[in-house]
Amino acid sequence: MPVAIETRAKLACLYAGAVWGLFWIPLRAMENAGLHNLWITTIYFLVPAMCMLPVLGLRWGSIRRGGVPLQLTVMACGAALTLYSASIVFTEVVRALMLFYLMPVWGFLLARVVLKERITAVRIAAMGIAALGMLTLFGLGAGLPVPRNAGDWMGLLAGMVWAVATVRIRMHEDHSTADLTVGFFLWGLILSAAISLVLAPEHMPGFRQVVPVLPMLLGFVLLLVIPGTCAALWGPKFLNPGVTGLLYMTEVVVGMISAALLAGEPFGGRELAGVILIAGASLLEPLTLLARRNAN
Repeated sequence: MPVAIETRAKLACLYAGAVWGLFWIPLRAMENAGLHNLWITTIYFLVPAMCMLPVLGLRWGSIRRGGVPLQLTVMACGAALTLYSASIVFTEVVRALMLFYLMPVWGFLLARVVLKERITAVRIAAMGIAALGMLTLFGLGAGLPVPRNAGDWMGLLAGMVWAVATVRIRMHEDHSTADLTVGFFLWGLILSAAISLVLAPEHMPGFRQVVPVLPMLLGFVLLLVIPGTCAALWGPKFLNPGVTGLLYMTEVVVGMISAALLAGEPFGGRELAGVILIAGASLLEPLTLLARRNAN
């Protein structure tokens, strides 16, 4: 694979993770407007799905040609994010985040079994540094995040399903990123709406409740969510799924820093150490490869 494409793919995944780290801003606005957490996810998917309808019309022929393999991939992507969002409702955010970001482990294992890609010493080291960073931020001294309730299991399953999705994206790299993006939002909308209707039908928001947050949400969708999703679904075509998971962890770094700056949440020495460790884990393999190329 050309070095330039691999480098762009890694930058795309780093960017996608960073964008995800800002998602709390419109989500918190919807929460403050009184929307139930499950319905927040549905509204979140609804807006970009509506924005992507013209693309759906233009790409309909290509999407049909993608057939079942394409639909299985985008269904997995939509299911992963829906499960992750639901896990935040049914367990602590910290536990959902830690269990979801076991994703690189599943990605490396699946890549070894399905794609026959090696688990190198650098990748093992990166996973260890990432785990230490997460424990420093959220759970040092509290033990490992073993699932204890339905929300925990949803968070764990979300990471597994997203790892499966990245393996499928790698296996079917001929699928258009536009087709993947359209399918991701549509399946995410279908699955999140189904869960909301089953688990919280009495909390379905009214139009007047949603209207005040639509301008902010639409701005985020057009400027960040759609480009970030395109990056998140393009980058894995050219990368090991475990590496992809590590690069996505910029979500934690950007989320912690932005919450401290914009929402006044705590950010001291422990948070700084955790952020540095996670950023280091995300960048360890790219920097190692760069150093080797320069040495040669």
